[in-house]
Amino acid sequence: MVINMDIIHSIAIIAVVSGCTILIRAVPFFLFGGNRQVPGVIHYLGKFLPCAIMATLVIYCLRNVKLTEGAHGFPELISIALVIGLHIWKKNILISVGLGTICYMVLIQIIFT
Repeated sequence: MVINMDIIHSIAIIAVVSGCTILIRAVPFFLFGGNRQVPGVIHYLGKFLPCAIMATLVIYCLRNVKLTEGAHGFPELISIALVIGLHIWKKNILISVGLGTICYMVLIQIIFT
């Protein structure tokens, strides 16, 4: 029986990624589990870090938009407006980001080609 090294490599990668994911998710329970009080800095980071990450991602995604060329940034502006509107209306990040992404893909692939 011949063992394909690509399969072994893929299994090893999946095992390492799975192990790291489990470890990362288990560490807080070991550090703060039981009757220990969670430090204030952790509460602060939990409150403000998600917004900071989202703002960073938006800036990163819009960094190469050229308002003087091509579609003049209309697909991006329309998609951002849709995401904001859907999030205000439904308060569901999966729906707002998912439909915003679909809208953007349709706009750049079909409408603004």
